[in-house]
Amino acid sequence: MKRHFFVLTALFISSYTQAQKDSLAKTLDEVVVTANKYPNKTSLTGKVITVITREQIEKSGGKDLAQLLNEQSGVYINGASSNPGKDKSLFVRGAKIDYTLITIDGVPTYDASGIGSNFDIRLFSLDNIERIEILKGSQSTLYGSDAIAGVINIITRKATNKKIKSFGSLSYGSFNSTRVNGGFTGTAQKIDYNVNYSYFKTDGINETIDTIKNNPTTPDKDGYKQKNLYAAIGWKPNKNISIQPYLRYTSINGAIDQEAYIDELDYTFTLKNIQAGIKNKITIGKSILNVLYNYNNIDRSFLDDSTKSRNGWSIYSLGKYKSNEHYAEAYLFVPINELLKLTAGLDYRQSNTDQSYKSVDMYGPYDTYMNKDTVKQHQLGAYAALNINTKGGLNIEAGGRFNNHSAYGNNISFNVNPSYLIKDQWKLYANFSSGYKTPSLYQLYSEYGNDALTPESALNIEGGLQYHTTNGKLSSRITYFNRSIKDIIAFYYNVNTDKYYYINQDKQNDNGVEIESEWHPSNKTTIKVFYTYVDGKVTTTTGAKDTSYFNLTARPRNSIGINISHQLSSNIFISMNCNLVGKRWINSYDSYYNVIPVLLKRYQLIDLYGEYTFKQNHLKAFLNLMNATNSKFIETYGYNTMGLNVTAGFKISL
Repeated sequence: MKRHFFVLTALFISSYTQAQKDSLAKTLDEVVVTANKYPNKTSLTGKVITVITREQIEKSGGKDLAQLLNEQSGVYINGASSNPGKDKSLFVRGAKIDYTLITIDGVPTYDASGIGSNFDIRLFSLDNIERIEILKGSQSTLYGSDAIAGVINIITRKATNKKIKSFGSLSYGSFNSTRVNGGFTGTAQKIDYNVNYSYFKTDGINETIDTIKNNPTTPDKDGYKQKNLYAAIGWKPNKNISIQPYLRYTSINGAIDQEAYIDELDYTFTLKNIQAGIKNKITIGKSILNVLYNYNNIDRSFLDDSTKSRNGWSIYSLGKYKSNEHYAEAYLFVPINELLKLTAGLDYRQSNTDQSYKSVDMYGPYDTYMNKDTVKQHQLGAYAALNINTKGGLNIEAGGRFNNHSAYGNNISFNVNPSYLIKDQWKLYANFSSGYKTPSLYQLYSEYGNDALTPESALNIEGGLQYHTTNGKLSSRITYFNRSIKDIIAFYYNVNTDKYYYINQDKQNDNGVEIESEWHPSNKTTIKVFYTYVDGKVTTTTGAKDTSYFNLTARPRNSIGINISHQLSSNIFISMNCNLVGKRWINSYDSYYNVIPVLLKRYQLIDLYGEYTFKQNHLKAFLNLMNATNSKFIETYGYNTMGLNVTAGFKISL
């Protein structure tokens, strides 16, 4: 495997041409919106942010959102290389999956029907995305609950300035996988519009490693089908007002397996998501008022009717999980003067869920139900942040948030982010911030619920150094972070009452280092390298005794990423991406439910991509080889990975 890697690397490096006159923009001059909720240069903020551009997305044909995010520094997605229908567990800087907030155009998205309320990234298609901004560190001051490890802001595609432009793509690949995408966009006088539809279908692979061999003569493939629709219309009655209603719809149907090492031939799931809302922007002098509303409906179901195979638990089971969430926000950006900029706002979130689970097993029928009329919550937040940008290079952001929750009452969060720019090349930065996560509806009101729960709260400390050359050819960044969390919600068994329920119990401490570098040896070649180290332990109290141990299961302590891209000619683009994922500990269980630690081996993935652009730039053909060396590895304990995955296709733009 190592020999293959070095041969491929040598082939790519040998294709470099001599350096030409560089016209690349300075890295520190890149403008982002997620860090401060208004467009701002990265040189003027002390926050750590990574940007995935539309160009990078365009050159990721055949990949999905999970696979693209998995190539970024500090991000690991367990399940990215597994069957498409397998759940994707998102870990940012080693934090658990519900400590990273997903936002769409800055609007927080949650799944109020889930145990942890974290949003499922399978619901979003890359075809609908303009760019992605990954903001690391606790960000609860501006974004509220769940932003303990960071925020991943998905920015949807924008309308073109032309009256009409149509686009589409078609690809086919391994496992009988088909992707189709099409849409149109444009601007006419005061109206702009964007409509996009995408479809993905695959036979998939046998999701789990089958040791029971329920059907040894016919391999079981767990297929997957997904449809996405995105529509947005913008209206600008005058230069100071912008109104944009939008609709996003996702439908997923898939087959899954019961659990690790247990195949299942008739276990299926459906998932539907509707998001509809409106974004309004009003310019008042130099100030900008943003008023947002988003409705989020999720409908999930899991069915196992045991007509083809019998699992180890039930003869029949059906779980239904529905939720509704309303989110409204109004915030004002005020550039007080060249030195001071103020962002202040209010947001309101209301959610409820209907859940039912029915099963039949050897002990008889089992039935539970949660009603949205009683299983609901709401919260109101008020926040403000002041940015100070001096001419001497010192920049400081300081802010705070007050949050009121219908179940537990009040909590606050804060942030202080100083940075210092030296000679427009060196940036020293630090981040002192707190974050919080509110209890989910399931943790509060299910059969295991506890309405006395308080929010999990975190303190994040990070600092680092960023450097870039004046010609923009080299940029590097090193960041150290430490994250302490208390009042972690744990699943608890009370021996006195013989009952299970949720309590605030544990403490968590994580720390790590991220090193990132980007080099442009010529204006045709880009090399990106990152290294991430993460360590952490949990302290849990049992009686009068505290026990601490490493608990970042399913997450690697060490990971390395290398990306090399090169424009061979005006028509041909090639790239190679290599991810080296370190060893991971996971917890397995014996028949008596005793924990058995299992160490998963390190692995590496090499992806190759090539693109040919035909004349006039209207048609492109691409070939993508994921896991090009067909590496055999275990990503999720007891589950298969896809191996070599080849996709070829076309993209058209008119």
